[in-house]
Amino acid sequence: MQTKEPVSTGAQMNGADMLIESLRRENVDVIFGYPGGAVLPIYDKLYGSGMFHVLARHEQGGIHAAEGYARISGKPGVVIATSGPGATNIVTGLADAMIDSLPLVVFTGQVASSVIGSDAFQEADVLGITMPITKHSYQVRNISDMPRIIKEAFHIATTGRPGPVLIDIPKDMAQGDGTFNYEGEIDLPGYQPTYFPNQLQVKKLTDAVAAAKKPVILAGAGVLLSKGSEELKNYAERQNIPVINTLLGLGCFPADHSLHLGMAGMHGTYTANMAIYESDLLISIGARFDDRVTGNLKHFAPNAKIAHIDIDPAEIGKNVPTKIPIVGDAKEVLKQLLLQEGEVGDYTKWHEKLAAWKQEYPLWYQNSADVLKPQKVVELLHKYTNGDAVVTTDVGQHQMWVAQYYTFNNPDRWVTSGGLGTMGFGLPSAIGAQLANKDKTVVAVVGDGGFQMTLQELGVIRELNLPVKVVVLNNQSLGMVRQWQEIFYEERYSHSLIPNQPNLMKLAEAYDIKGLQASTEEEAHAALKEAMETDGPVLLNFFVAPKENVYPMVAPGKGLHEMVGVKP
Repeated sequence: MQTKEPVSTGAQMNGADMLIESLRRENVDVIFGYPGGAVLPIYDKLYGSGMFHVLARHEQGGIHAAEGYARISGKPGVVIATSGPGATNIVTGLADAMIDSLPLVVFTGQVASSVIGSDAFQEADVLGITMPITKHSYQVRNISDMPRIIKEAFHIATTGRPGPVLIDIPKDMAQGDGTFNYEGEIDLPGYQPTYFPNQLQVKKLTDAVAAAKKPVILAGAGVLLSKGSEELKNYAERQNIPVINTLLGLGCFPADHSLHLGMAGMHGTYTANMAIYESDLLISIGARFDDRVTGNLKHFAPNAKIAHIDIDPAEIGKNVPTKIPIVGDAKEVLKQLLLQEGEVGDYTKWHEKLAAWKQEYPLWYQNSADVLKPQKVVELLHKYTNGDAVVTTDVGQHQMWVAQYYTFNNPDRWVTSGGLGTMGFGLPSAIGAQLANKDKTVVAVVGDGGFQMTLQELGVIRELNLPVKVVVLNNQSLGMVRQWQEIFYEERYSHSLIPNQPNLMKLAEAYDIKGLQASTEEEAHAALKEAMETDGPVLLNFFVAPKENVYPMVAPGKGLHEMVGVKP
């Protein structure tokens, strides 16, 4: 980014110049966007500004890339889209970021103030459309308010429970002049996030831990967002409490640690789900008790006292009755728990039971010499990346296989769409993840269905020569839809099979990207080895067993203890 002398307070400036200067003040180092009529004044000022801009090939790709950037960097992803269809094309990304707590600051163009409400060309009520799926939203109606609004937006997006903030900018607000002032204090009386916990509640939890016989920790994305992984590890080890992860919490506790029980939920491990079911104390840290984690609430931890640690008070008690609510930042709460001098309970029998479950009911699949199994591909990916790549995914079977078999041992290596379940997320989010950590190997694992939703973003990967490795687990179907149709709809595969696939090797050639494919384990070894030795992007097409299912599985309406597919 080009270094310029800071603009003095009180200077008269063009609205678009104010925006650029405000982004500099916030140390923004990358912008994801797509130009159009209503944002041309902004793009004109970007020209020659020295700011790094990534031209997405579709606005949805741009906002997903910003999500990947935010997830790995911890900084807010910045997006610019034009009015009308440009703004509506980012709605999916806003909803995704909102439910998964990712900080974004999104600028949408709008028609001129004088014609708002007249159904002008490319007008859309973006505030009305996005109000339920943003943490906050603004429309600039006075040019001199632009700096204050942007400063507040970055503050709101990155503090408390992170989330997306949208700023709608009518074209005349970008073109006209106003007074620049970025020095004022942020004054938001109604927005005061709680970071530090109530000490009485911390003491209650400490006493509950000492009294428990079968405690478990359920650790979610809040631990990662707070950078509290080390504190979680120290606390779990000191208290000798086993740790279970949510899907989005993977990596916040080492998967190879003796206290780790795996992932909970619909496709969680037998040990994790049964530990929750039989626990007498469940400590949830930065997790919101999503239905895919809990299963049937009547059977969720039925004998446990629930302690819930979350920075968002609205999540506590929302889905699961909570005996010990603690509002605060996960890292800060764990720090306070580590300062307590509580007793370490005797959990010998509990650990023996958990160890027996781990031994008797591990994750499993039946490997085959005749067909390439997707689980094997993920295991090989782990091998050839030394288990330390940043892995992004779409949503579906491949997502669950990565969650089960990649075994994340470090934080900030896992980027996926959790709450919204967004197909097409994996490839563009890998772009943002790679820009956030240029020295790390980034792998996008996608299904053949989701890949075709945003594959045009290969153009960005080629343009920037990003060394992203794109792994397509190609089962020629919408795999998870097909699995549900097999199990619950008597194998009526209604529009879930995709036998007429594009030639992905020719697609790779069209984008001037190396293409490799495999249909056997031996070929998969060779392809992954070559890909990881390639200094540049690679598209890998793995033809995997088309009827392979994800197990274990908790069917809708069932409790976590009612898993199917636990043993071969």
